[in-house]
Amino acid sequence: MTSLQSDLVVTTDPAEVGLDGGRLARLDRRLARWVDEGQLPGLLVTVARHGRLVHVGTYGHRDVEARLPVTPETRWRIYSMTKPVTSVAAMSLYEEGAFELNDPISRWLPEWADTRVYVAGSELNPVTVPQLEPIRVRHLLTHTAGITYGFHHAHPVDTLYRLQGFEWATPPGADNAEVSRQLAAMPLLFQPGSEWNYGMSTDVLGRLVEVVAGKLLDEVFEERVFGPLGMSETSFGLRPGDDVGSLARLYGPGVQPLPAPFEQGAHSRPTFLAGGAGLVSTAGDYLRFMEMLRSGGRTPSGDRVLGPRTLAYMVRNHLPGNVDLETYGRPLYAETPLRGVGFGLGFSMVLDPVRYGSVSSAGEYGWGGAASTAFWIDPVEELTVGFYTQLLPSSALPIRSHLRQLVNQALV
Repeated sequence: MTSLQSDLVVTTDPAEVGLDGGRLARLDRRLARWVDEGQLPGLLVTVARHGRLVHVGTYGHRDVEARLPVTPETRWRIYSMTKPVTSVAAMSLYEEGAFELNDPISRWLPEWADTRVYVAGSELNPVTVPQLEPIRVRHLLTHTAGITYGFHHAHPVDTLYRLQGFEWATPPGADNAEVSRQLAAMPLLFQPGSEWNYGMSTDVLGRLVEVVAGKLLDEVFEERVFGPLGMSETSFGLRPGDDVGSLARLYGPGVQPLPAPFEQGAHSRPTFLAGGAGLVSTAGDYLRFMEMLRSGGRTPSGDRVLGPRTLAYMVRNHLPGNVDLETYGRPLYAETPLRGVGFGLGFSMVLDPVRYGSVSSAGEYGWGGAASTAFWIDPVEELTVGFYTQLLPSSALPIRSHLRQLVNQALV
């Protein structure tokens, strides 16, 4: 694995790794148009192939009002791009024999032993039945536990989450243990393992990791992921001494600043260390994480975060019968299209590029974040792509589909 500099210095001509520089410039031009049209505040995009960084594009501002430009050092709220980090940390414990994927989570989180399952009724008077089988560790990793998000606005259980303070935030003062207890007190959306639904499963996984490891989640991340990879700029919120001005400001559609609770939530370490959405990071740090995945779990120094067979298992489709998310999931918001896409242990992956509707490779995997950040790794082309901005929600612009077609058309 080639060591990639955290300051994002490009040292490789794209032609040396089979990319056309002129065609790659189309990517920057298209992304810049969204900024010029007032639809994005600013952005940063990285492209690497065969472990060599060939393109870094920046444009626009990390803070529009203060006219602060995007730089390689800009920090970003990566939201659900936290999920792969939590999944990797969990599977590093799995490799030590700390649990099996079929273990019931109630072994470590007893509050989940008797969670009921919604079958009818309203959010104020739900009709529920007992679980037919327990929630297992693999259900958390694959989003098949029956846990949801309050912001879906698609089901009475989603409404119940919102009534309890779970939408774009969590109840004030609740730590990981308390969040797990409160979620377990609400009904599941469906019987564990019977469907796919994007939700707070990875947050519960983060709590399970804490109990299994006997440490807080940020300590586990530092020990098992950030330290080995040299990800010194990634943390749950800004740390004491960090420059608040280095954190890109958060915007809504039309590049409108979001209310203070959205903006200020990442200015310091939160009480709830959200394994599903809590990290801030830089493009250079996350590139180190992506390259570790691409190289089969190896760090730049040759040590290992994960074994290659474990990682290969994580990025296979774990939905029954190898079906896609559209077949097995619910038609609601997620960080990826559902058609032609499967889901493994913490990642989505392209099963059928034609059904997916975008130039891509079968087996390409990745995920994205609510503020329109995204990444993917193409193991066929040995390609990693990361994209960073701060536009909420991620459905506001078709950024991810444009990224794929513009990066892939440059492969020659």
